[in-house]
Amino acid sequence: MSLVYIVAGEASGDILGARLIAALRAREPSLEFAGLGGEHMATQGFRSQFDIRELALMGLVEVLPAIRRLSRRMDELTADIAARRPKLLVTIDSPSFTLRLAARVKPMGIPVVHYVAPQLWAWRPGRVKKIAQRVDRILALLPFEAPIFEAADIPVTFVGHPILESEAAHGDALRFPHRARSLIVMPGSRRGEVSRLLPVFQETVRRMPADVLPVIGLAGTVEDMLRAHDWGRPAVTVRAPMEKADAFAAARAGLIKSGTSSLEAAVAGLPHVIGYKLNPITSLIIRKIVNVKYASLVNLLAEEEIVPELLLADCTPERLTAALLPLIEDGEAAERQREGFRRVLAKLRPERGLPSEAAAEAVLGML
Repeated sequence: MSLVYIVAGEASGDILGARLIAALRAREPSLEFAGLGGEHMATQGFRSQFDIRELALMGLVEVLPAIRRLSRRMDELTADIAARRPKLLVTIDSPSFTLRLAARVKPMGIPVVHYVAPQLWAWRPGRVKKIAQRVDRILALLPFEAPIFEAADIPVTFVGHPILESEAAHGDALRFPHRARSLIVMPGSRRGEVSRLLPVFQETVRRMPADVLPVIGLAGTVEDMLRAHDWGRPAVTVRAPMEKADAFAAARAGLIKSGTSSLEAAVAGLPHVIGYKLNPITSLIIRKIVNVKYASLVNLLAEEEIVPELLLADCTPERLTAALLPLIEDGEAAERQREGFRRVLAKLRPERGLPSEAAAEAVLGML
């Protein structure tokens, strides 16, 4: 039987990995899987080499104290791959870790597929030469990414964005048990980003009208932090995917950290505002190297600011509140966002089938 080694570096990659395994098994039941994953991949019978949460770090400064531990884990995965000799290595997102692993594995003669194209269009485009030496194919989520890598002779398959398979698109407001006006609050899935955003998001919630109910989206890696947090008023937590989807469908608006969560809200048709903060040193570095107009993929794909972005120094309770109140109180402002979401999501569909199915077909083609 063929062994496919999959390495996912964080929570979002864990979801992609689980869907990929399911789609591959549906086409080739004899495949076996090993590597690194989280709770979602575990539901597919996947046994991870170690806890994926060890890699859930964000920011240059935050990574430095963990360098030795990350290096040991890299050695562990490299040795395991050398011993098992899989037919293929699939690395999922987290390029700072997974592409370093790919560089070690490539000389073994094992083909490497990287799932989720590194965002060269956002920063450090010069990385493309190194990537070309480390991977045999890239599975891209965004339609404009293929030409960037093809210019460096890296084969690319546009598989569509996995957010289209999210439960968020199938929520039912009538299943959500709370009838008050609600605000979805999603401060992230990494402990560093959550610790920075919690005070700002908490004060923003305090400034909302008295009848607004905060609904906190939990993520496995930071669930304990969010459950213990005091929001200054009664709050509801949601964790299971369909529970979140129903909450999205019932909510008036969302206060969401920059990242995939914004696309998730767009799929659900949830008007929202994006906030994000970084460690001050990381923030200074990022300002110098990032070369895109927007942080949100919704806005990048729309080529205009559909969703308000309040980042770094602009991420304050005052500004977040001013951006949220029109969405909570004004149906027209919310509908303008929803119309933009419809245009954006149409660009994220693969030629046929679901994104996980397109990714599985590409992986089987490599096998």
